[in-house]
Amino acid sequence: MWVARPHLQVLYTGLSSFIGPRIELLQTDRTKRVQSAANLSFGFNLAQTGLKLLGALLTGSVSLLSEALHSVSDVISSFVSLVSVRAAAAPPDDEHPYGHGKIDTLAGLSEAIILFIFALYTAVMAIIHFFEKPEIGKLDWGIVIVTACASIGFLVMRHVAKVGSETESFALKSNAQHIQVDIITTIGVIAALVVTKLTNWPYADPLFALLLSVWLGYSSVKMIHSAFDQVIDSHIDQEELELIQGILANEPELISYHKLRTRHSGEQHFVEMHIVVPRIWTVVQAHDLADRIEKRIETELAPCICTIHVDPDSDIPGNDTGE
Repeated sequence: MWVARPHLQVLYTGLSSFIGPRIELLQTDRTKRVQSAANLSFGFNLAQTGLKLLGALLTGSVSLLSEALHSVSDVISSFVSLVSVRAAAAPPDDEHPYGHGKIDTLAGLSEAIILFIFALYTAVMAIIHFFEKPEIGKLDWGIVIVTACASIGFLVMRHVAKVGSETESFALKSNAQHIQVDIITTIGVIAALVVTKLTNWPYADPLFALLLSVWLGYSSVKMIHSAFDQVIDSHIDQEELELIQGILANEPELISYHKLRTRHSGEQHFVEMHIVVPRIWTVVQAHDLADRIEKRIETELAPCICTIHVDPDSDIPGNDTGE
């Protein structure tokens, strides 16, 4: 029979009390970093939207107009991120015992839907300009404006993407994808304006605008799919699942586990499972093992809530598969 080692339990309890407050501190730091990145993104998108709308008015370019509308969606996206990251950071309450993390996911979903709507509008405008072929002027101003926006946008995108990845904020990751798409499409607008300036070919501008709408539509559908995965409680990433399995494999007293279920709520992880222990164990022994596994998983996947149910081995036949 397995007997708990008192000195190891004291050591583990001491480590837990040492690490726990620091996890809370890291979560507070996470909120500040996410909010700071959201503020930066919002400020940049607001500024570049104004510049691109000015460039569209000066040049009459439909590709630049569509890019300006795309930036309008980025402003909305940044504003939604700014609001949602603050709301999602609110602690659990009586009405929302699992926290408010889904606000972050819903924000990303709304941003993707807005982007899809603008993609449709861009396609319609491009088709109209294929037939109308309006005159485009002051192309130098347009080229300077979009080049400046693309250069600054690259720096902002890298920072927002880094913070979103490190904090697992879906809204920030979605926002960074918005900016990345914006940079790519802005480069395309530069190319369209340069071609128009050099060749006077009337179809260069609406042709690129149409291609831009296809790209925006594709990107928005990918983001919608990713958001729905979290809304309908898909399991956490495969790497994180393997991490859990590794923790369980390193517990020699554990006979097996089953009914492993995981999900996301914003950056929060939720893990549930049943573990099988020797039938002759006492309640205290079974509880100590379950508690140790819960704390290890919660530490490795922080922020995380892990809940474990204990089963005696003779009641659950065929559980040596770990499934």
